[in-house]
Amino acid sequence: MYNKPRLNLAIVDDHPMILEGLKSLLQQDNQFQIFSFTKGSAILDFIQENQVDVVLLDIVLNDGSGLDFCKSIKQKLPNTIVIGISNQAERSIIFRFLENGGNGYILKNANPKEITDCIDKAINGDLALSKEVQEIMLRASSDNFELPRLTKREQQILSAIADGHTSIEIGEKLFISVITVETHRRNLLQKFKAKNMIELVKIAAENKLI
Repeated sequence: MYNKPRLNLAIVDDHPMILEGLKSLLQQDNQFQIFSFTKGSAILDFIQENQVDVVLLDIVLNDGSGLDFCKSIKQKLPNTIVIGISNQAERSIIFRFLENGGNGYILKNANPKEITDCIDKAINGDLALSKEVQEIMLRASSDNFELPRLTKREQQILSAIADGHTSIEIGEKLFISVITVETHRRNLLQKFKAKNMIELVKIAAENKLI
């Protein structure tokens, strides 16, 4: 087999354990030169000067939403493969990521082989969705409201919003940045298909989530 040129692959995730885990998994494959970033703004800066072939992008980052960063990367480098890698398992968020130009979406609970297979699929021009994401996408979209799955952090933020706390207060209470709180707020609105925070709290209360 001839030696293919190595691809530049960037991982963008603000959880050090996830970052290190993905790096050690992908370093086993000699086809990648790996770069890692903890902020979406850092990958945008990096691609101004450097060619990146593949980006693994978390959806909730300390400095904004991966949905927006995906769009920005694709506007600057249309041929770069951008794959979402996230705990966010809502159809609406997956759809928005793909609408913003994403080439695939992997849930963080996928096993290592599934992750590497998805990356290979995307490199070969296919839409790369992990098994659970495929199942979520294939579920018939009904008009019935499907109660979203919330992460522990989203539950904390939802409760704090219901108690009337501002983003600054929530950030101080949970030791996270205001931008992270705002990103969670936007994702909660998206998950609950709510127009504003009042409607969000109303839906959550009706479904006994707060």
